[in-house]
Order: sequence, then structure tokens, then C-alpha cells
Amino acid sequence: MSAEKKFHSGFIPIVGKPNVGKSSIMNALIGEKVAIVSNRPQTTRNRIMGVVTTEESQFVFLDTPGIHDPRTRLGEYMMHSVKDAMEGMDCVLMVVDVTYIREKDLDIARSLADKKVPKVLAINKIDLVKPEEILRVTAEFADMGFDEIIPVSAVSGSGLTELSQSLTNHLPEGPKYFPEDMMTDQPERLLCAEIIREKTLRHLRDEIPHGIGVEMMQIEKLSEDLTEIHATLYCERDSHKRIIIGKQGSMLKVIGSEARTDIENLLGTHVNLKLWVKIRPDWRNNLSDLKTLGYDAKQ
Repeated sequence: MSAEKKFHSGFIPIVGKPNVGKSSIMNALIGEKVAIVSNRPQTTRNRIMGVVTTEESQFVFLDTPGIHDPRTRLGEYMMHSVKDAMEGMDCVLMVVDVTYIREKDLDIARSLADKKVPKVLAINKIDLVKPEEILRVTAEFADMGFDEIIPVSAVSGSGLTELSQSLTNHLPEGPKYFPEDMMTDQPERLLCAEIIREKTLRHLRDEIPHGIGVEMMQIEKLSEDLTEIHATLYCERDSHKRIIIGKQGSMLKVIGSEARTDIENLLGTHVNLKLWVKIRPDWRNNLSDLKTLGYDAKQ
């Protein structure tokens, strides 16, 4: 009679500098979009939990904001989120962008050296470079204390099976912490707000998206097939407000239309989405505003 197959599980923070593809890798491994993505640095502001359950393992990912030197209280909150995610971890997954390796990547790798848990490095975006560049970057991190280095592409899926198996191998035996069908701990209210913010990241100028916060004013299910959502986009300047709204409301309509489509897929109902834009000067440094917009800055 064969021995019962052992089950592995644990908490895995995903760390790295901004814009290396941490959320994209987590979404790809889960098979569903639980964290917003964009090509803007510092897209992720909160610690986001994503759960992957297979026959032999359960990964509890903690997708963290990109590690950077904070310039606002919001930035400080984001870095506290990273620190909190590192508490009680069973393994750590660091992600780097093979097309853009900088000293900051090496600094983060060095900072993990004293962590007494398995460490796996994912070299992301390998679909964008030649094989010799992947080998060069792998060699650069070879002596950094990682238990395994896996080249991957969150876009093409290359290497993700190997990454999943590596994480399983490095996790301890343990229970299923969450139900098999659970993919995230994020409430619908926050997921909807993040979808709206993702569309602003996609369409607005470089200097504006970091100054945008989304407050969910109301989510009401009017019927089995219709949900009404009211949300306010906060920005820091009158000039930004004009850009967000656009000529005759054109930009706000694009943001709203794209957000509504994704929210309908999330909720499984038709959605009547109503957006407003208001100015809150320097809200990223205001503790009350941060709390109102879902960033509990008590740390």
C-alpha cells in the first residue's frame, strides 16, 4: 500500500522593486486576476493575498508594493505593508525584470540573505531578451543565497510550471489554510476600487496616476442582474481634475467604460457605474485621507 502523498503549504511574500511583474506572476499562477497590473511603477499599494491550491500544495501569496524609498506617507504605508508581509513567512519569492537589472535589485537580494527561510528568485520577462542575457542575469544572482533561480515570463507562461514546482518543493508540510475555491481575501469593494484605479493608470499621464485615490461611495445590488456603483476619484490638483475628466467628459467615459466591463466580469451582473472627480490636495500625506481611501496608516 503506497504512502499517503504529503501536502505542502505556506505563506509566500512576493518582493522586488517596482514594475518587475510581481502582480502579473501572482495572477498567472492563480489563473485569475486578483491584483491590478500596469506598466507604471508602484501600481500595488496594499498587501494583496492570492491563494493557489493544487493537489499537492497551497500557496498563500502576499503580493507587496514595489520596494522603494518613500517620499510620502502613502509611500511609508506601502513599505510597512512589505515589512508586515515578511512576518511569519515560510518561503520568499523575489522577482526581477531581466530587461532592467539595477543596483536596487541587488540590494533587495542582499537584504534577504539573513532570512532563515527558502528563497526563490524569478527572473521575469524572459520573452523580451535573448537567451544569453538570461544566463548573464542568472549568473549575477548566483551567489546571492537563493535556493533556486527560475527564468519565467508572466505573459507567455514560460517557466511558471517550474516555478510552481520549486515553491512546492521548498514549502513545509502543512494544512490547507483556506478553502480550495478561495483565490483572494480582498473584498469586492476593494477589488472594484482597484479596477477603476487600474484604468486611470492605463490612460493618464505619468505624473497623475500616483496622485489618484478611489473611494467607493456605494455598491448596491438593485436586482439579480444589476448592481449600481458610485465611486469618487480623488486627485491633488485642479489641472489633474481637468485631465481626468477630459474634453466634454471623454476621458472619464473611457475610464468608466473599461472599468465597468471588468467589474461586470468580477460580479457576474450588469453594472451601472457612476464616477465623480474631486480634488484633495496632498491627500497622500494626510492620515485621515489615507484611512478614508483604504490605506490604514496607523503603522
